[in-house]
This record gives sequence, structure tokens and C-alpha cells, in this order.
Amino acid sequence: MKKILLLLIVIIPTIVFSQSKKITLNQAIDIAQKSSPEYKINLNINQSSYWRFRRYKASFLPQLNLNATLPEYTNAIIRQTNDAGQDIFVNQNQLLISGGLSLSQSVPYTGGILSVFSNLERVELFGLSDNIQYSVIPFSLSYFQSSLFYNEFKWDKKIEPLIYEESRREFVESMERISVNTSRRYFELLKAQMQLEIEKINLSNQDTLYQIAKGRYKMGKIAENELLQMELTLLNSKNRVTANTLEVKRTSQNLARYLELGTENITLDIPEELPLFDVDVNKALAEAKSNRKAVIEFRRKRLEAEKEVNFQKGNNRLRLGVRANLGVSQNGNDFNNLFNNFNRQQNVSVSIGMPIFDWGVSKSRRKMAEANLNLTNNNIKQDKQEFEQEIYLHVLNWSNQRDFLYTSQKAKEVATKRYEISKKRYILGKISITDLNIALRERDDALIKYLNSLEAFWRDYFTLRQLTLYDFIDNKKIEVEDILYD
Repeated sequence: MKKILLLLIVIIPTIVFSQSKKITLNQAIDIAQKSSPEYKINLNINQSSYWRFRRYKASFLPQLNLNATLPEYTNAIIRQTNDAGQDIFVNQNQLLISGGLSLSQSVPYTGGILSVFSNLERVELFGLSDNIQYSVIPFSLSYFQSSLFYNEFKWDKKIEPLIYEESRREFVESMERISVNTSRRYFELLKAQMQLEIEKINLSNQDTLYQIAKGRYKMGKIAENELLQMELTLLNSKNRVTANTLEVKRTSQNLARYLELGTENITLDIPEELPLFDVDVNKALAEAKSNRKAVIEFRRKRLEAEKEVNFQKGNNRLRLGVRANLGVSQNGNDFNNLFNNFNRQQNVSVSIGMPIFDWGVSKSRRKMAEANLNLTNNNIKQDKQEFEQEIYLHVLNWSNQRDFLYTSQKAKEVATKRYEISKKRYILGKISITDLNIALRERDDALIKYLNSLEAFWRDYFTLRQLTLYDFIDNKKIEVEDILYD
């Protein structure tokens, strides 16, 4: 009984892992869009863009901060300046405890920062009789703006939402790009598997024909040259079986790694043809302009160049900044009296900076920014033309792919039928081995062309979806489910 159980333990896993996994093209794409390395990379990029946008939105909300020193002890000889303006060395032996709260708010309309501050300090001086001092700022309102001619918040409010929307569209495009990449790996394995099956059938046929040729040679019906040619064909067929076996192994590993499957023993189905549908060039171009990230990218690049021009103009000619503070404060050695008879704490400062002679540095920066803006506009114009041309040419190419697939499928059927007839005629001795090999080569070439046409048909279909982000079969935009972020 123990031997039987041990035998089952060894045999059952072998049977399970030796079973091939059968998948279709749509199943492979569905797996790739959920677990492939490319999907995980795209997801991480999208998450980074999401949290960047969250950070941008949060920057316009009030920020509350706590700053505290708990505690700071000092016992050292330090240098100080006395009332007479002289530097003297004194012994400092004290304990400082401080804490403060600050509430800051960005002002997007002006580009400044408004903040409210409160602070309390306690200093204990060791070695003195009256050794405890307090300082309190119960309320202090301040405003700071580095430049009156450049508002960074205004530009960020235009650019950051575009960056986030661009990342969202990029994620949808990347999902369709995964479909294209999956179909390429899928058909690489499918063609290798079908080529291997063809070579195995050819090997079996060549072996049968070689045995027939040896019998004819013994009866003197064919020359030795024809027999040697048959033997050479048989040897070449064996070599092709070996080579295609290795190719199946390589392509199956590529697909299995990409889909993160637990087995490399994969069986693929030949994809069915898509239902008939027409693609209008104007419709495809309109959907591409509405859905693709490129349109958002054009706007974002132009705004970033305009932002740099505005920055250089606002800071290289006249720099004007404002800082203002309004509040109250008090200090003393009695904590209970700290909140009576406050002292005013007010200050306003306006800073001005203007380059008088800088050897043209400011002008050069401004001109560089303006030249970059012109270059960006020209590049955007060219990119738009290439964008539209790509859509136009691919739609025209797609409209011809079904015809190519139909003719290649018909050619495969004709070549296969011709080879079967030629093989029968050779067995009857009515044609030479040269004619048979020509029919065999034409059949194999026709089959390869059919598989290539089938691959191009599906690849162009997924590329069309990627370029337009539109499903022309169901007549709807291609969207992905909202991603949940932890």
C-alpha cells in the first residue's frame, strides 16, 4: 500500500505539470493586461503620476505644522556683543524648551503664501536666582511673495492637470500596446508550432517516398541520382524538424515569461477572423484627437515653454518682492502675566532687484526661452502632421489587410491541393522528384505567407485600437477600469 501511495505521489505531479495549457489570443491578451511585466511597469508609472497630482492638489490646502525643541541644553563659553558694541565671552548654561504651530495657505491668485504663526519659549538659566524666562507670540500673520511679475501657481494650475490627464491616457494606450506585443509573441509561437507540425508531416511523407524510391531503384525504374536526391531531401527534413523544435521552445518560453505562466507547454488556437467593419479616416482621426495623449502632450509642452518665457521676463528685468507681518508678542519671568499688555509686532518690507549691467546674461536667458518657445511650436506643428499621417496611412493599410488575408488563405488551399496531387502523381511515376519538391516548396511558402498575413491582420487591428483608442466593432471609446490606490 505504501508503495502504491509513493508511486501516486510521484506520478500525479508529473501528469499535472506535463499537461499543456491551451489558450486563445483573447485569453493571452487578458492575462497580459493583468500580470505581464509591462503592465506592472505601466501601473507603477500611472501611480506615480496619480500621487504627483494628489500632491499638487494638496499644496493649495492649508498646511498645519508643529515645530518643537524638547529640550535644548547648552553649557559652553560663547561670544556675544554687548551694548557698547564689543565682543565678549560669556558662560552660557541654560535649558531651552520651545514649541510653535504654523498654518500656511498658498494664494494662487497672487502667487504668495499666507501664514499664521504661534510660538512659546521657556529658557531656564542655571546659577541665577531669577532663572526662568518666557516668550510668547500668541498670534502672528504674515504674507510673502517672491515676485509680483511671475505667478508660479497660475502656471501650475494650467500644467499639472494636463500632466495627470496625459498619464491617464498613456495608461490606456499602454494597455492597447500590451495587446500588440502579446499578439506578436502569440503568433511567433503559433507559427513555430504550425511550422513544426508541417515539418513533422513532411518528414513522414519524405520517409515514405524514400522507401518507395529505394524499391524503384532496386527494380531499375529510377536512377541513383534521383534516389540520392530523395535521401538528401529526407535528411534536410530531419534537420528542419530539429531546428523548429528549438524554435518552439524559444517562442514558448518568451510567451510564458511575458504572461507569467507556470508552464512553457502551451497550445494555441488559430484566431478567428474579425467581423466585417469599415473604418472611416475622418472618424479615426477625430477619435484619435479626442482620446490620444498626444493632443494633451502638445498643449502641455506649449504651456511649459510659455511658462519659462514668463519666468525669465518676470525675474530678469525687475524683481519685486513683498513680505509683511502683523502680530503681537510678550516676554517675562511670570507665565501668568504673559498674555496681558501685548507688544505689537509689525513689519512690512518691499524688495527690489534690477540688473544694471550683467553682460547680457538676463537678455540671453530671455531670448533662449523665446527661441525654445518658437522651437516647441514648430515641433508641435510637425508632430501634429506626423500624428495625422500615421492615422491616415494605417487606416488605409487596415482596409487592405482583409483582402491580403483572403488571397493568402486561398493561395494556401490551392498550393496544398496541388502538392497532394503532385505526390500522388509521383507515386504513380508520372512526374519527377524535382516537380514534387517544387510543389512542396510552394505549399510551405503559401502556408507561411498565410500565417504572416494572419499575424499582420491581427497586429494591425490592435494597432488601430492603440492609435485611436476606439473600438470600431462596438462603436465606443476604449476605457479601463479606475485604478485603486492604497
